[in-house]
Amino acid sequence: MKKHRILVVEDEPRMRANLVTILKMEGYEVIEAKHGKEGVEVARTQRPDFIFCDISMPELDGHGVLKAVRADAATMKTPFVFLTAHGDRPDVRAGMNLGADDYLTKPVEVEELVGAIKSRLNRREQMAPLPKELSPAMLMPLGLTEREAETLFWLAQGKANADLCILLNVQLTTIKKHLEKIYQKLGVENRTAAAAMALETMNAG
Repeated sequence: MKKHRILVVEDEPRMRANLVTILKMEGYEVIEAKHGKEGVEVARTQRPDFIFCDISMPELDGHGVLKAVRADAATMKTPFVFLTAHGDRPDVRAGMNLGADDYLTKPVEVEELVGAIKSRLNRREQMAPLPKELSPAMLMPLGLTEREAETLFWLAQGKANADLCILLNVQLTTIKKHLEKIYQKLGVENRTAAAAMALETMNAG
């Protein structure tokens, strides 16, 4: 059975070594990069199946790495998860809007690392190909407001309510109100049905 190849881009040596060790012990093939520029080069030449990337790095930060990865046809669909320190909410929001799949807060538990890899790789294998450029605007024809469309857009990508609070920069009560309105307008009872309708709409687009 082919081992999945994981790229770890992290400028802090001890953190990088710990991540590499954990992932190898979990049975993955691991390649590493000491900074953003090296991460971009390694991604282009080694074609990893999954990328973990720190946000705050000298020369080229995680956002720059993500832009380069998404701009390359060979890596544009590669699952990309940010590793971030506590308190970096603006950075997380910006990164998700650039096309990151998710983020994990350091220090990261083994279960979180492995769970992120498995869920994203499984989703990539199971989901039908979606248009290259997705946006909340694609959901506006469902009769949603701009904010509701943005909420549903992230919900359809598997984001939990806590993630939605960060991405939309609002309180949990506001997210719950948006979801109530979305369910009502779509004629569905839960987030699973709403997400399915959103994905169907974006596929059709």
